[in-house]
Amino acid sequence: MTTVSLLAALALTACTNAKDVLEPSAIAPPTTTSTQPLPATQGTATVAAPAPSSPAAPPASAPATPAQNAAVLARTRLQVAPIVGASVEAATPLTAELQTRAKQRGITLAGSADKTATHVLKGYFSAISEGKDTTVIYVWDVYDPAGNRLHRINGQQKAPSVNGGEGWTAVSPATMQAIADQTVDQFAAWLGGQAG
Repeated sequence: MTTVSLLAALALTACTNAKDVLEPSAIAPPTTTSTQPLPATQGTATVAAPAPSSPAAPPASAPATPAQNAAVLARTRLQVAPIVGASVEAATPLTAELQTRAKQRGITLAGSADKTATHVLKGYFSAISEGKDTTVIYVWDVYDPAGNRLHRINGQQKAPSVNGGEGWTAVSPATMQAIADQTVDQFAAWLGGQAG
């Protein structure tokens, strides 16, 4: 079982290392220069046309104000898809804390049948026990309602194993609650960055 969990963790890690999107702003437009001579006029030498100036770089967007962030969060309706990889016992405190933390941050959670969701959060989890500690590895993908992936949140939470077990039986509710808090905070920070 530990080998399967380790392989799942490695697969999740590999997914997070891939570059999925090339930002258009990272591609600079080619610059061209013209060396075509201008027509000569009565005894004057041929003059090369001046090279067109490079387009000005777009101004850096100003960071969003707290009011803008609050407005973006208030408009957000987040739907949490079923958690993949975690046991029901581990997912229960996670989802309860996701609801609590989202409410604290001003984010509305949408039900699974709610068609007004603005974002869908899909989570993939793995637990690896090693010695007296268990590490929970998680990846959250944020999608728009059409199914386009917009953002990825990932990380790991290491804590002492509980109940003398391995895997999910060794994961405490507090560990899953900490993951929920970090997830909502990172989601809110990403949304705030979109507001700027």
